[in-house]
Amino acid sequence: MAAMGAMAAMGALPTGAGALPPLPTLGVPGVPELKPLTRYEAMRLGPGWSHSCHAMLYAPNPGMLFGRIPLRYAVLMQMRFDGLLGFPGGFVDRRYWSLEDGLNRVLGLGLGCVRLTEADYLCSHLTEGPHRVVAHFYARQLTLEELHTIEISAVHSRDHGLEVMGMVRVPLYTQKDRMGGLPNFLGNSFVGTAKFQLLFALKILNMVPEEKLAEAVAATQKPKKPAIDQAAGATGNASAAKHANELAASAKTGNELAERAENQAAVQAAEQAVAGLESQAVVEQPVGLGANAMLEQPVAEPME
Repeated sequence: MAAMGAMAAMGALPTGAGALPPLPTLGVPGVPELKPLTRYEAMRLGPGWSHSCHAMLYAPNPGMLFGRIPLRYAVLMQMRFDGLLGFPGGFVDRRYWSLEDGLNRVLGLGLGCVRLTEADYLCSHLTEGPHRVVAHFYARQLTLEELHTIEISAVHSRDHGLEVMGMVRVPLYTQKDRMGGLPNFLGNSFVGTAKFQLLFALKILNMVPEEKLAEAVAATQKPKKPAIDQAAGATGNASAAKHANELAASAKTGNELAERAENQAAVQAAEQAVAGLESQAVVEQPVGLGANAMLEQPVAEPME
């Protein structure tokens, strides 16, 4: 397996051996390096150190996204109860368990159907921060069918919906916009050393070229627009919208006034027309044809 080859390259030395061989580093700009150490060195640390063991399960994936983007590999991670992404695993109490026994015990709670061995060991790193923790990382290559079986089994495990919200696959491609795929995925929040371990494994196992990893990391570090500029822009947009509303209201008021003036003018014209007709009717009425005038006319005497 690829993990076995990487472990052999790092060389876990027995007691009394000579100088340790150089350990691989991540070497991706923008990602702080963690101090690597061999499994042998980690086991010689005193009782004041805690040990965490996590595993990356992956499988070659010949699929194509949209029929044109190679998927390369299917890599499993999980969404944790705290909203952070991480790998299956947890802390191992070295007083009672070996690294692998402790790891398999935790995997049984979250996955339920996989057991790792020392042959799957990949690397160890000292973590940053006030706590003295050694992070051990394992990697197991499976077939795509085996990986899918584990995804189904994880839904029925004891921790599903409690400490584990669900399994996710890592997109190992970058789309034409330079953000879709791996860059956007790396923009999520990861727990502890999970992001470093993911990038380290992708590089050491030759799953993604180092330059592609560097490009994906760089894409997530592009400067964002300052919040004050965004607030100013929002204020400017609000002012512009308010001004536009005021102009629209003024235009509406102007239209109403114009319409009202036209109506008043029409009413006045109608009133003037009616008044003109009435005056004309009074002038043209014949004089003496009224009722009183008819009564005052003399009556002609009858002819003999």
